[in-house]
Amino acid sequence: MRFDLVDLRLFVAIVEAGSISKGAEAAHLALASASARVSGMEAALGVSLLDRSRRGVVPTAAGRALLHHARSIGAAVEHMRGDLRGFASGLKGEIRMVSNTAALVELLPAALRSFLAAHPDVDIDIEERTSADIALAVAEGRAEFGIVANTTDLGQLETIPLSMDRLVLIVPAAHPLASRDAVAFAELIDEPFVGLSAGALHTHLADHAARLGRRINYRVRLRSFDAVARLVEAGVGLGILPMAAAAHCGVGSLAVVPLLDDWASRQLLICTPAFAALSRHARLFVDQIVRSAGD
Repeated sequence: MRFDLVDLRLFVAIVEAGSISKGAEAAHLALASASARVSGMEAALGVSLLDRSRRGVVPTAAGRALLHHARSIGAAVEHMRGDLRGFASGLKGEIRMVSNTAALVELLPAALRSFLAAHPDVDIDIEERTSADIALAVAEGRAEFGIVANTTDLGQLETIPLSMDRLVLIVPAAHPLASRDAVAFAELIDEPFVGLSAGALHTHLADHAARLGRRINYRVRLRSFDAVARLVEAGVGLGILPMAAAAHCGVGSLAVVPLLDDWASRQLLICTPAFAALSRHARLFVDQIVRSAGD
C-alpha cells in the first residue's frame, strides 16, 4: 500500500469539491492522471473510496476514514514545513484558515499586511464562512484555525478571545430612525434594505429574520460594505454592518444606530483543536492577529 502526498492531497481535494474533475483541477493534475491515482488507491486497498453518480462523488465509509488520515497527514506536513522554515531557505509555507465576515473586514487586513511583509515565503488561504461552518471545518481539519463569534457551539476547540463585534443599523442622517439611541431588529423587518449578496453576515441576518417568520426585503444586494453604505446614504434602503466597517466606510451623511438584540453583540474568537499543534507559521499568524486586535 503505497500512497504519496500527491495521492492524499488529491483525495482531499476531490472530496471537498464533490467532483473528480474539480478535485483534479484544484490539485493541478490532469483528469486522466487524477482518475488513475484514485483507481490505484482503491486497487491497493481493495475497497471503493468514492460513490460516483451524475451529481458528483461522495466518500464511502472507507473513503471517510482515508479522508480523516489524509487531512491529519497534510496538517503534519505543514507543521513540519513550518518548523524547518527557520533552517532552510526558500521553503514555502501555507496556512489554511476560515473566517466570518466581521473578522475578514475588521481584523485581518492589518494582520495580513504586517504578517505577509515579514514572511514573504508564506501563503495564506482564507475562506469566508458562517461561524457554525467555521467550527465544523476546523474540527474536521479542513483548516488549521478559524475566527468565529462566541455565539457558536465550539465543542472541544481551544479559543483565544479577540475584539467585540457589534452589528449596527446605518441610515441616512435625515431618516426618522437616525435620532434613535438604539433599535430592535424586529422593528426594521418591514423596511427596504441594502445588503451583501452572500457571505456570513448575509446568512446570519437571514437566520434571525427567519426566526421572526419573515424575510429581509433587499432592494439591492452588493459585494462590499462600502458599496452598501453609499447606497444607504443615497436613500435606497437601510443597512446593517459591523460597527468597525460602518466607521471605516468614510460616508459622512450616515447615522449609526446600535441594535438592541443580544445576537448583535458578539465576541470574536480564534478557534483550533490545539494551539500547541499548529504549524509554526500558523502560530506566528495567530500571534499577529491577536496583536492587531489589541491595537
